[in-house]
Amino acid sequence: MAQDRILMARIGAAHGIRGEVLVKPFGDDPLSFTDYGPLETADGKRRLTVYAARVQKNMVITRFEGIDDRNAAEALNGLDLYIPRDALPELEEDDDFYHADLLGLRAHSLDGEELGKIVAVPDFGAGTLLEIRPGIGTSFFVPFTHDAVPEVDLTDGKVTVVLPPDYEDEERDEEA
Repeated sequence: MAQDRILMARIGAAHGIRGEVLVKPFGDDPLSFTDYGPLETADGKRRLTVYAARVQKNMVITRFEGIDDRNAAEALNGLDLYIPRDALPELEEDDDFYHADLLGLRAHSLDGEELGKIVAVPDFGAGTLLEIRPGIGTSFFVPFTHDAVPEVDLTDGKVTVVLPPDYEDEERDEEA
């Protein structure tokens, strides 16, 4: 299930006139994307090496080698930055997962009913969520906690989800 490249960060707007950009990191440590050497763009055609980085609120002000002015920095806006999967350390805890490993897993209820596929693992500030997209209908979110997701089986490509007691009532209301 694992992908060969892992999304580590997304470049945002230029910051100042000396080639710095705002970077949104995707990791527990905001500076972790700086630890793995050159980062690649989604198409693999461009490699960027971090020259300097500092945390400012929930973004990282970053300067890349060879990006020396605002125009060059503006051209980077919106680029996703990846590292090779094998550059990541092995996880030490059984209940720790890389987001990339969760994407595409099938979600099942406690009684075995297939609920859909995990399509995103967002965190809007109140904790990590799993976005599950059923075959038909709109996506829904469940908190990625041990109570709501008691089992993650990467080998079989599935997770077990405990739905809230009123989930089916809400689903019927939406269909009406």
